[in-house]
Amino acid sequence: MMRLFLFALLLAATAVAQQPLASGIDTAAIDRSCKPCDDFWRFANGGWVDKNPIPARYSNWGTFTVLQEGNRERLRVILDEAATNRKTTASADQKRIGDFYASCMDTASIDALGAKPVEPLLARVKALKTSAEVRALLVELQRENPIAPFGFFGSPDLKNSKDVIVNVSAGGLSLPERDYYFKDDPRTRKIREEFLKHIARTFELLGDSPEAAAAGAKTVSDFETVLAQVTMTNVQRRDPYARYHKMDLAGLSAMSPSIDWKALFQLFKISESTPVNVTEPEFIKTVEAQFAAAPLDTWKTWIRWRIASSASSHLSQPFRDESFRFGATVLTGATEQLPRWQVCANTIDRVLGDPLGRLFVEKHFPPDAKQRMNQLVENLRVTLREELESADWLAPETKKNAVAKLNAFVAKIGYPDRWRDYSAMKVDASNYYQNMRSAAVFMRDYQMAKIGKPVDRSEWGMTPPTVNAYYSPLMNEIAFPAGILQSPFFDLTADDAANYGAIGVVIGHEMGHGFDDQGSKFDAEGNLKNWWTPEDRQKFDARAACVIDQFNTLDVGDGLRHNGKLVVGEALGDLGGITLAYKAYKRSLGGKPGPILDGFTAGQRFFLAFARVWARSHRPEDLQLRLKTDPHPIAKYRTIGTLQNSPEFQQAFSCKLGDPMVRPVEKQCKLW
Repeated sequence: MMRLFLFALLLAATAVAQQPLASGIDTAAIDRSCKPCDDFWRFANGGWVDKNPIPARYSNWGTFTVLQEGNRERLRVILDEAATNRKTTASADQKRIGDFYASCMDTASIDALGAKPVEPLLARVKALKTSAEVRALLVELQRENPIAPFGFFGSPDLKNSKDVIVNVSAGGLSLPERDYYFKDDPRTRKIREEFLKHIARTFELLGDSPEAAAAGAKTVSDFETVLAQVTMTNVQRRDPYARYHKMDLAGLSAMSPSIDWKALFQLFKISESTPVNVTEPEFIKTVEAQFAAAPLDTWKTWIRWRIASSASSHLSQPFRDESFRFGATVLTGATEQLPRWQVCANTIDRVLGDPLGRLFVEKHFPPDAKQRMNQLVENLRVTLREELESADWLAPETKKNAVAKLNAFVAKIGYPDRWRDYSAMKVDASNYYQNMRSAAVFMRDYQMAKIGKPVDRSEWGMTPPTVNAYYSPLMNEIAFPAGILQSPFFDLTADDAANYGAIGVVIGHEMGHGFDDQGSKFDAEGNLKNWWTPEDRQKFDARAACVIDQFNTLDVGDGLRHNGKLVVGEALGDLGGITLAYKAYKRSLGGKPGPILDGFTAGQRFFLAFARVWARSHRPEDLQLRLKTDPHPIAKYRTIGTLQNSPEFQQAFSCKLGDPMVRPVEKQCKLW
């Protein structure tokens, strides 16, 4: 009997193993009226885009947002269960999650409070009599509500990445980027006008008269414009050397004596011998000057605005509506707020990421997915090593350093090996605003406690349900949360061509960040250190310049262009990623041809899977915002721009010189 049972199991397992794999391609998404060599993004995604208009609650809609919504639905089940069972559950984490979710969903209680949660703090601001009292309050609030016009946080030393030191950065701007305060095009002028209305309406919700609110709005805008004038651009911040100005506490105090930096060190129990990196010294000097130049009432008005602005999304409906009107409708074009349960799911993922993520992983990330991802990562690593070693434009010394860096890469898959302890976070099911304060203090204390200690390399920079991935130059690590390791990015039932074309390119992209315009300036240990020969660095810069020029000239509609210097890192990641993933896929076949499925060759399905990842539509407002602030190219054009440089793509679809999807040979960009 036992033998028959085991034989039946073996037959069943064999049948499963012999089931043909799916093609991994959504053929319904394809627009066959468009030629692949004319516009491959449209060919791969046009059918889907036409049938999936952007929902009113979104500024853009595509593969990422669909999967994000799916993950939120999965989180909703977990959260509803936790909220229902919070009084009887044996798990402290589940009770904490359930209580937080219940408090967030209780909009009746939140709305009944109006502005009361922030009134005590606003009363303190109103009572300030001197500049010294203003500065003392800015220091005091750093633990709970860091609204000062500077950031104060811990981060690894750029040139000694094993140690966490103090960082002081620029802050205090309410608009998305410094240039919004200065540019004179119609769209930017309109945003500034709406910004003034937004501030005034917020002040009116706090009880100001329309006249006082309008005057306060102008005060805030004028003050932030002064700060914006000395704030680095997004492109300038891409240079890590420009953000590194290491000093001690005495040097910081000399630069800005008006702030009691010593008291700030004491607030977080930081040793006074801890080094400090000031990312933008000219900005800090300007803030220092404003303590003398700006009237007391200007500082009080601005602080009042910062308190209200940071709290609005957690206050009553009128505050939430106004915050959404400007932050979403004006800036991105979305016209409908997310359902409350989605807002709460996002909030709890942010403030209770590990306990919620742990429950998510238990339900939705099987062990074999992690095992398969590790195999993909290692195949990509081997392929990149071969590319580096055979790069005829690199000197032996540079090759050696590059390979050492690649070998030192740490790959994190799915979720952390060690979960964070949240027992110190107090949660009250009946007080949402207090829960947000408690979470803010808990997270602030947790992060600041790292200063002066060795870096904990087991930590993650994203929560498990996140639909994204990252490379950290300071950690020299790549990470792929469980949230993105689902179809169409990763599918255990799909043929390898689709997986290599989707998640394989993502893996290669993140690996490529270790060698892009920023990552290439960090060594194998994550230190800001040049490991290139001067000649090789010049050759690399020339290859990067090719990509910069390409994206400067790509027309994204209405005469709009990318800023090539802003998107070069991500564009290089895509270019290197697709090259590596395709070669890694070919390597995995061991010389055999890939299968033809759904009428497409393996090579064609590889590129269709890549393009499918970037199916996304944008509202005009969102498109313009991203072109100004986002280091990622617009989805459609990162597909087109990358493939215009790919001989493998052109061969797979028989594209010829002169086709829109083929750049002239002399203009085709290549990294490795």
